[in-house]
Amino acid sequence: MSTLTVTNIKATGETASRAVSGVAGAWIDLVGTGTISIDASFNIASVTDNGTGDYTQTYSNAFSSNDLSFLTSSNGYMTRAYNSQTTYADVRTYNSAASAGDYSRVHTATFGDLV
Repeated sequence: MSTLTVTNIKATGETASRAVSGVAGAWIDLVGTGTISIDASFNIASVTDNGTGDYTQTYSNAFSSNDLSFLTSSNGYMTRAYNSQTTYADVRTYNSAASAGDYSRVHTATFGDLV
């Protein structure tokens, strides 16, 4: 595999370029009910089901610090990432009563510099 080292990227057909550091370092489309499974992902080695609405996503390649930014969503009421580390993050999903709940679609995108 080859490595291309750049500061900015621009997709074919786009007029503006963007900093490489603005691209997600990891993302996942998770089925969070029953036996959990990963539908699609980038830089996610595995996901552990810790109980109702509680998941740990482990990164294939570590981030350079714990200072990460997350974009989270699910088909539940609220989703949040917490306890972010360089090699994993914990994600929780909640219903409208603010109780933990499992949902069929859980998505996260993690932004930060990879090692």
